[in-house]
Amino acid sequence: MKINKYIDHTLLKADASKEQIKVLCEEAITYDFASVCVNSYWVETCKKLLKGSDVKVCTVVGFPLGAMSTKAKAFEARQAVLDGADELDMVINIGALKAGDNAAVQSDIEAVIEAAQGACVKVILETCLLSKAEIVRGCEICADTKADFVKTSTGFSTAGATKADVLLMKEAVKSRCKVKAAGGISTYEDMMTMIQAGADRIGTSKGVALISQK
Repeated sequence: MKINKYIDHTLLKADASKEQIKVLCEEAITYDFASVCVNSYWVETCKKLLKGSDVKVCTVVGFPLGAMSTKAKAFEARQAVLDGADELDMVINIGALKAGDNAAVQSDIEAVIEAAQGACVKVILETCLLSKAEIVRGCEICADTKADFVKTSTGFSTAGATKADVLLMKEAVKSRCKVKAAGGISTYEDMMTMIQAGADRIGTSKGVALISQK
């Protein structure tokens, strides 16, 4: 796969403007990125702006804390798909995972997958808040639910993706789902490190700069 198709071109800032979203979509078309990743308010706008291209619309669910009710996450996912989202990046129930409540974590993910109606679902673990054992357990739960991806980070917590975490996640899912690395990936070298470690997708707000450094 071409390097540009690894990239989810991301703008999740609270103060993002329509003009910035327009630029994001124009850049995604120009560089033929995999998707744009935006907050759900912008899904319909992006769907219109990307019409005629193969760039997908990705949005976030339960973002960035993951501590919303399962019903709220499912509603958010369902509405995002109705608005035109092709991919959903949901945040896992981090507290439940750390408490060892695997059933709650799994049912939370399954509710979003069901609401997604076939749209790609990526599950964000927020690895910086987890032990290695918790990362492995989170990955195994995600794989059991048949989520499409496990993802390292929101980019809004204490740290982002690391090579060690990507390697661990790739091993833990055992090819049952893919791995997305996100958070703090700001150079071409960072991106290639993550890809070589096993990342199948890269989330970054610096997609154009990364490709330009190639």
